[in-house]
Amino acid sequence: MLRSILVDVLLAVAFTGLTMVTLNEQHGGQIPWAEGVVAVLTVVPIAMRQRAPVLTMAVIVGALTAYALLGYGDFPNGGVGILVGMFTVAMLRPPGVAAVMFLATIATTMIAYFTGDAPAGAAAWSQVVQVGLIMAGVWALGDSTKNWALRAERLAAQAARAAADERVSIARELHDIVSHHMSVVSLQSGLAEYVLDSDPGTARTAIVTAGEASREALLDMRRLLDVLRIEPGDELDVAADTESVSGSGYRPQPGLAQLEELVNRTRNAGVEVDLSVTGRRLPLPPGLDLCAYRVVQESLTNILKHAGPACARVEVDYGPHTLMVRISDDGNGGNRVHASPASHGIRGMRERAELYGGMFSAGPAKEGGFTVTLRLPLDAAR
Repeated sequence: MLRSILVDVLLAVAFTGLTMVTLNEQHGGQIPWAEGVVAVLTVVPIAMRQRAPVLTMAVIVGALTAYALLGYGDFPNGGVGILVGMFTVAMLRPPGVAAVMFLATIATTMIAYFTGDAPAGAAAWSQVVQVGLIMAGVWALGDSTKNWALRAERLAAQAARAAADERVSIARELHDIVSHHMSVVSLQSGLAEYVLDSDPGTARTAIVTAGEASREALLDMRRLLDVLRIEPGDELDVAADTESVSGSGYRPQPGLAQLEELVNRTRNAGVEVDLSVTGRRLPLPPGLDLCAYRVVQESLTNILKHAGPACARVEVDYGPHTLMVRISDDGNGGNRVHASPASHGIRGMRERAELYGGMFSAGPAKEGGFTVTLRLPLDAAR
């Protein structure tokens, strides 16, 4: 702000200097003090145009009117001050205020051309119309500048919201990856330590399961970090290198096609899971597919962490218009911490569902345990 005010002050100083040079040439070095003061007032207020645009314009119009009524002749600076003032009012104030200033400018112009010794003929009217058109153009330019600035602000706000949404999305992905895989690793490591001496076979299986979960977590993290590292123009390279990426251990985003692997991993972690898929399977959009998979993953993770000894059931139904996913268990659901709607896991699943126009519910079941239900529209997948 200080820098822009300094620019306005320098602009006012420059216009004032030019005005005084013009008057000096007209009067042969002997400028009447009254005319000099009025002439200076037609440009000096520009220094305050951004802080008080209406007052600046009013002072300039008043000075030009006085200059015309006192019979000093044509404006010494060509009326440049009123042009700057009109532009500033149009840019910083509502259209109604700009309209009043525009009419004041026309009135001042008529006073300048219809008073004094000049004949009020067609030439005078031509000058008034010409000035009016110029001022209308300046008004339109100022209003366009204001609209451009507002649009730039809206785009900046949209970009900020998009960045915030992207951060939330990344945080959600990280939560799902870390929460599920690390829970499996923690549980299996604890089991291996507990039965290491008494049951080496079970301990070995637990260690293998923990290793698989940790490797899958690392792959998911590498995929996520590589997505974040993609720069503009890299999309073609990524598409061209799909084959080599797949061969180096990268995998596409998980979906319901990997549901059996997820269920088996949960079974290996110690929870009996029954999987049921009904209806005609459809190829789902990647976002929808990932949403359904993450909800199942988060729900099974919560069962591992909070349900205690429990059996779980995952039901997936491809209906005519809706994909229904239900995850239920018979554990200690009524006292679970994660049952709170404000918990990160529940909130993240609900946000995922709402992002794709779906419906989500989670809570203790009447017969005991805990149930999570997701419904997603399938119209876009057909």
